[in-house]
Amino acid sequence: MFEALSGWTSRQKHVVAASYLGWTLDAMDFFLLVFVFNQIAAEFHTTRGTVALATTLTLCFRPLGAFIFGRLADRYGRRPILMINIAIYSIFSASTAFVPDLTTFFIVRALFGIGMGGVWGIGASLSMETINPKSRGFVSGLLQSGYCSGYLIASAIFAILFVHVGWRGIFLVGLIPSLLLIPYVWFVVEESPLYKDAAKKPVSVSIFTALRQHWKVSLYCIILMTAFNHFSHGSQDFYPNYMQHRGFSPALLGTIAILYNIGGIIGCWLFASLSQKYGRRRIMITAALLAIPTVLPWAFSSDVGLIILGTVGINFFVQGCWSVIPAHLNELAPAGTRGTFPGTVYQLGNLFASGCLPMQIWIQETTGSYSWALASVPLAVAVIITLLLWKGPEAHGVEMKGA
Repeated sequence: MFEALSGWTSRQKHVVAASYLGWTLDAMDFFLLVFVFNQIAAEFHTTRGTVALATTLTLCFRPLGAFIFGRLADRYGRRPILMINIAIYSIFSASTAFVPDLTTFFIVRALFGIGMGGVWGIGASLSMETINPKSRGFVSGLLQSGYCSGYLIASAIFAILFVHVGWRGIFLVGLIPSLLLIPYVWFVVEESPLYKDAAKKPVSVSIFTALRQHWKVSLYCIILMTAFNHFSHGSQDFYPNYMQHRGFSPALLGTIAILYNIGGIIGCWLFASLSQKYGRRRIMITAALLAIPTVLPWAFSSDVGLIILGTVGINFFVQGCWSVIPAHLNELAPAGTRGTFPGTVYQLGNLFASGCLPMQIWIQETTGSYSWALASVPLAVAVIITLLLWKGPEAHGVEMKGA
């Protein structure tokens, strides 16, 4: 796995580190919310399901951020737009701590979604255009593990600090490291070499023309990412609420969340690295199918030990499946649109999966079963992802300069 790190230059290491940290802190800000639905609902005298709509708004506005910041990155460079993007999502996440009412809360989380939407695509394109093609698999997993890393940090913040600072205070914690990341990018990170080469010979590439000319792969990627986002959000967003329903304390809940995110991080590193040797689609299909047996202990067990085993297992395979996506989408992206295409199709998938959490809450309230509300989504989506990938395209190892 780590042989992919050999021969890296200082420039490549800093680019990957900045991209990873940008997505990690972004994910941390997103996942802080899933731990405090009940507390926010109590303060604003509303229901848990109503508060959960904030995650839907965040997901709905992420495609807008992906498109805006992606186009800016294609025009003005990955590095400066990444810094602006980090500042925007950090400020709006911290602003959540000061919302006076439910309406303002929804507006702030929607604006946070615009900031959150851009970082993944910009960071992935900056990294994939900078590293050696032989390292794409490992770097893809490392970047995607930032999602689990952010969730892990959010879990630790909730477990350790919630009882001291409350739900408002935890949203202020991430502001300082996020803003420290900006000078790191400014002083240390270099621009993508492929972007700098393209800037010397500017070619006007319309994203709409590119998507129209490549409409089949664009539509396929949007459908694929809709399924993938159901896979991830369907196995993560509702789970803290389930554990609170089981009566788990904040410390125990946070500890379990830390463990299953460690499982997700290891899964990201392993499966993405394997995709470099055995192919993107083959490894994603394997991970999706292996996630199915973990659903039983994850959603239906009453034993804490089995619950931990199931949660670690399902996150290991779900995030392992996801870990190949940064490389896969960047390899499929039409030339001249890599700042925009991967992030936009990913976040459009988020848009179409934005009702996942409210749907799971509705299933639970309708059936009275937390277990089936949890299990139904990942079971169905694992099969759908397998079928989509089985006949889908792959551009493993493509030369990105002329992709």
